[in-house]
Amino acid sequence: MTTKFDKPTTAIIGAGISGLTASKMLDDYGVPHTCFEMSDRIGGNWAFGNPNGMSSAYKSLHIDTSKYQLSFRDFPMPESYPDFPHHTLVKEYLEDYAEAFDLKKNIEFSNGVRSARRKPGGGWELDLQDGSTREFDFLVVGNGHHWDARLPEFDGEFTGESFHSHHYVDPEQPLHLRGKRILVVGIGNSAADIAVELSSRTLDNEVVISTRSSAWIVPKYIRGKPADMGFKTSPHIPLKWQRKVISKVAPMQNGYPSDMGLPEPNHKFMEAHPTQSVELPLRLGSGDLTAKGNLKRLDGKTVHFEDGTSADFDVIIYATGYNITFPFFDPEFFSAKANHISLYKRMFSPGIDDLAFIGFAQSTPTLFPFVEAQTRILGAYLVGQYSLPSVADMKRVIAQDEALYLGHMVPTARHTQQLDYFVYEHQLRTKELPIGRARVPR
Repeated sequence: MTTKFDKPTTAIIGAGISGLTASKMLDDYGVPHTCFEMSDRIGGNWAFGNPNGMSSAYKSLHIDTSKYQLSFRDFPMPESYPDFPHHTLVKEYLEDYAEAFDLKKNIEFSNGVRSARRKPGGGWELDLQDGSTREFDFLVVGNGHHWDARLPEFDGEFTGESFHSHHYVDPEQPLHLRGKRILVVGIGNSAADIAVELSSRTLDNEVVISTRSSAWIVPKYIRGKPADMGFKTSPHIPLKWQRKVISKVAPMQNGYPSDMGLPEPNHKFMEAHPTQSVELPLRLGSGDLTAKGNLKRLDGKTVHFEDGTSADFDVIIYATGYNITFPFFDPEFFSAKANHISLYKRMFSPGIDDLAFIGFAQSTPTLFPFVEAQTRILGAYLVGQYSLPSVADMKRVIAQDEALYLGHMVPTARHTQQLDYFVYEHQLRTKELPIGRARVPR
């Protein structure tokens, strides 16, 4: 970054995981910054019932990644926490994180960024929720990518009730879901959790889960320990070799989707994000829940499936993912077309040296240490201890990284940001940061 400022005044959009971690790191580096949060609280997606409407946490939600993989490296989760904490504990953890590092002093609550415009000579002009306009040298975007619900399009019209899983709270909110015929569309972690919850015999529902691609189901525990405690890819062995071994071993260990009553997947293990669920196979095997393939057509309350069958439903819940959206940018300036954004090291847009993105990845196994790794680069960059390569080199590396992390994945909107954290973090720490330091003009 070429700037006349030693430590550029910096604005951070959002006080969720990404914004909080960025703020903590900028404090460590002594970078003056302000975090703008449209809500009255921190936590973003993990703030259940967040008044900004952007939280997708439902009442029964527990994390799918164990606390051992989820924790920030410089602020571990308490030993007293269970292996897979409830969302209220994750929010408590973020509050403790903010208090431990005095992060709220730099947050302006109920004052989100309505518009962000890059000035011709560099720097940013922000229109804020309180009606004011402020200027900054640098902008960090951490508004998240699990809030703008994506709905599929099917032929026909459904005349029953329908909503996206983003709005699901429990069997009573947003709808009374007892004694209903319910179709859950999708088979990610949220779809599995909701289908399991609503298929409890105590609710007297008839629940069907519909999936276009099916999914490989992975357990939360292996041999009495959280399964992800033993999962760690090696940065020293080609990922394609590791994927080949895992794709052979995991199905033998975890079982095949078709044996659990799911449709045959249209992909091999590791070619799409797996679904982590202990209870889904049990519900399917107990007859409490039925699985079907993709929808073909809607006709009143009748849903026709691609296998030629049909059934009537009262409610459809679409657990069909999210759009990556930047409502504060002019779409002509920056947008995620088809949910894809080309970022150098998942952070920098080539040619825009006063802008960084934090947290925009589907990181395996989890987002918390991923954003922590990103902010180490961010802090060094803002104080001139790290420099970016040329635009041409950035584009070349982006293509290489996307081939590494995305080349084997099923090409869907869900997998445009897939990334292996262990390889990514090792590459940043041992290669990118030292090389970036060497690029700094002497």
